[in-house]
Amino acid sequence: MRKFVWYLVLAAGIPLLGIAKTTTPKPSPKPKAAATKTKVKARAVSTHHTVIINGQPLAYTATAGTIILHDAKDKPTAKMFYIAYTKDHVSNPATRPVTFSYNGGPGAASALVDIGGFGPRKLVWPQPGSTVAVRPPYEMKPNPATLLATTDLVFIDAIGTGYSRILPPHGTPKMFYGVKQDSSAFTQFIERYISKYGRWGSPKFLLGESYGTTRSAVLAQELIQHGIYLNGVVLCSTVLNFPTITFAPGDDLPYILYLPSYAATAWYHHRLNPEPKSLPDLVKKAEAFAAGPYASALFQGSALSEAERESVAKQLAAFTGLPASLCLKSNLRIPLRLFRRRVLGSADQFTGRYDSRYTLDELQPLMPINGSSNVGATTSATWGALTASFNDYLERHLNYHSEHHYRQLSYKVNGAWDWKYSPPVQDLLGGGAMFLNVAPALARAMTNDPGLELMNNNGYFDMATPFFATEYTLQHTSLPANVWKRITTDYYNCGHMLYLNPKALPVLSRNINNFIKQASSNQ
Repeated sequence: MRKFVWYLVLAAGIPLLGIAKTTTPKPSPKPKAAATKTKVKARAVSTHHTVIINGQPLAYTATAGTIILHDAKDKPTAKMFYIAYTKDHVSNPATRPVTFSYNGGPGAASALVDIGGFGPRKLVWPQPGSTVAVRPPYEMKPNPATLLATTDLVFIDAIGTGYSRILPPHGTPKMFYGVKQDSSAFTQFIERYISKYGRWGSPKFLLGESYGTTRSAVLAQELIQHGIYLNGVVLCSTVLNFPTITFAPGDDLPYILYLPSYAATAWYHHRLNPEPKSLPDLVKKAEAFAAGPYASALFQGSALSEAERESVAKQLAAFTGLPASLCLKSNLRIPLRLFRRRVLGSADQFTGRYDSRYTLDELQPLMPINGSSNVGATTSATWGALTASFNDYLERHLNYHSEHHYRQLSYKVNGAWDWKYSPPVQDLLGGGAMFLNVAPALARAMTNDPGLELMNNNGYFDMATPFFATEYTLQHTSLPANVWKRITTDYYNCGHMLYLNPKALPVLSRNINNFIKQASSNQ
């Protein structure tokens, strides 16, 4: 749309040629109105509730509100929306753990990690192969697996998502839409939150999902630089080194790191013959093959003999359930799109990327799967329930109303994201990073903060951030042996959103609660 700007030029007291100048009394100047300065104010609404955990009632306060961020000149730049759940009747809240939690995207709000599984109320998720709860009405119920049993929870929406908004004229997208910029916003939010609510003395934790784990790596290091030391970082469905999950031409690493996830998915859908009884045992064998014979074969490239190619293709078929002929035709390199389409044995269905337990019918079986042709099996099963339930939850249960639309996912934020980032180790070596790898930032945080512990949670059926890629990344951070003692890793029979499986959630919750208890102890 074209924009037109009109200019009004005033000439006062200038005599015009050929016209006599006349004088007229000037009116007395009107007194100037006092300048008014509109101050952006934070807002908070609190409600009181109870949840039953292990048969015992736990009273808590839910506070939904905003915290205002400012620039170096103390000008307001953005408001960040949060929902905090704090246990009531705590004699000294400063000693109770507090966990800051968020989703990823980038461009995703934090509703998923809240009513998805960790908050005190939970959405009943549709399960693979079922249409129950796919359409309204949806069911939400008290969540006995909430982490509120051990820690207060603060769910934060990144700028541009949820109700978090940029405040012009001082705030601009470039200030927030990027790896470093986003981390700085969260650092300021956490600093302001713990000051406002008196939580400087509390054991502090970060809990991020997906890109939220990327954020946690950068954020942990930045918080330490601000004097805010952490007790622990909880990673759920981790991605720290992005080349490990990107199928770029000439890069064989993703094919190696995805193979164990392919094997787990084929096992779940009964595509392996003979079918292994133990999924963990299958995964270990797949990892050994991927890191050994398979990696060696791919490294040889075109120098690999035909006999070796056929041998590797047969082993690939045994782990993936795909025909050996297809493995040969794909040059022993099976892209994720190809696997999702062919693992079910039919071109008419494909598996989910975020959770390969879910499947979806394909409208165009002859077309390749790509991000623009379909929403995705997991998203189709869950997105409607999440959007409707969370909006209803905010308005009716938390009594929070806003003139804004709650943005579960912002493609605008995602498309504008600045991916440039130089990790601290790279800075020491000189030059900037050519690809996003925040693992060195997490490693530096763990070495700078000797009390910081790390928990890594993975889903066997997650094909967005495969677990073997996470293992590989952490093993290549050059962490000293004594630091490895502070790292815990767990695996679950679920996908990217670990809490979608109602059988896995109680185990996941118990493990995280135990981790927080242990990391909060001074013993």
